[in-house]
Amino acid sequence: MSIDVQRLRAEFPTLQHKAYINSGSYGLLAIEVQQAFERYLADRLECGADWGKWVQLYEDVRQRVALLLGASTDEIAVTASASAGLNALASALSYADGRDKIVVSDFEFPTSGQIWHAQERAGARVEHVPENAQGYIPLEAFERAIDERTRLVAISHVCYRNGARLDVAEITRMARRKGALVLLDCFQSVGVMQVDVKALDVDFAVGGMLKYLLGTAGIGFLYVREGCIPQLTPKASGWFAQADVDAMDVSRNVPSPTARRFQAGTPPVPNCYAALAGLDIILQLGSTAIETYVRELTGRCMDRLLEAGCRLATPREDSRRGPTVAICSSNDVELTARLAERNVITSCRDGNLRAMFHAYNDESDVDALVEGLLANRALVRSA
Repeated sequence: MSIDVQRLRAEFPTLQHKAYINSGSYGLLAIEVQQAFERYLADRLECGADWGKWVQLYEDVRQRVALLLGASTDEIAVTASASAGLNALASALSYADGRDKIVVSDFEFPTSGQIWHAQERAGARVEHVPENAQGYIPLEAFERAIDERTRLVAISHVCYRNGARLDVAEITRMARRKGALVLLDCFQSVGVMQVDVKALDVDFAVGGMLKYLLGTAGIGFLYVREGCIPQLTPKASGWFAQADVDAMDVSRNVPSPTARRFQAGTPPVPNCYAALAGLDIILQLGSTAIETYVRELTGRCMDRLLEAGCRLATPREDSRRGPTVAICSSNDVELTARLAERNVITSCRDGNLRAMFHAYNDESDVDALVEGLLANRALVRSA
């Protein structure tokens, strides 16, 4: 199925006056998502409180995320953020049986490293897998790090700094051979790349709704493989983590037999409205169609930049990159600001300007980006 890009662009009013290429930082607001927020306000004014509807919305988000990831609804927890999901998972792990190592790739968002290092007080040992001189982490680096003492391997599908993509399936096979669990952070890929947790064979996956899923901040998800759920009881809990949400039992903790045990307190109700609207846009377009379109668009963008002599931090090979094109800069903050003055919205990390594409971007956005970079060539590193 192909994407009608011009029709899709009409659903995002910001594109009328800006080349917005920053979806990996915060996705654009669609008219449907704006209307979802308005429905929440209308419902509040009409009903005051409508807990029955709100709880159902919460469950609807779980169902949509499950559909997106190729999981069952019982394997999905709706969380306040990716960090909340990671913390809930971390609180359930033990390091007392000889498996005390957490392997963390240096492609991780700082939150991941910080949370796993926080577990050192509980007996965990954290080992980092560094990137090489080319800015990539080769498989043999994971092979060296993962051993029989490894409890968990934490990897990002796509690096937030340079857009490089890891071979998740192969890293998971390495971990399986050593009996280790695998956590996938797919925040920089889900919604614009196909993320099939069963095909990848990961045990856990985290993400959120504010980037490529087109929702909003304050709501995320945690996937927990069915076979892992009975073995893991989080120390972080709340009434929406209970087997019976309506039990209201102050005398004990009875975790849900599903991944809901990794949830916590009152749902982020307004965010559920927005998340559902964003998820429905992605599901209607289809992850495969989005990935194909964005891969081709970003490939053409990279080829133009390479021909112009720009140095890219993102690998050009399709199998080793996601939706981000990272351009090396001598002053990435200044370059981002200069482009914003031209209504080209990007972001920056680690000395790279990041152009982060979605299905609503087109060749006009590529033109605006390339022209803006060439107009500020002094701030762009040469290949």
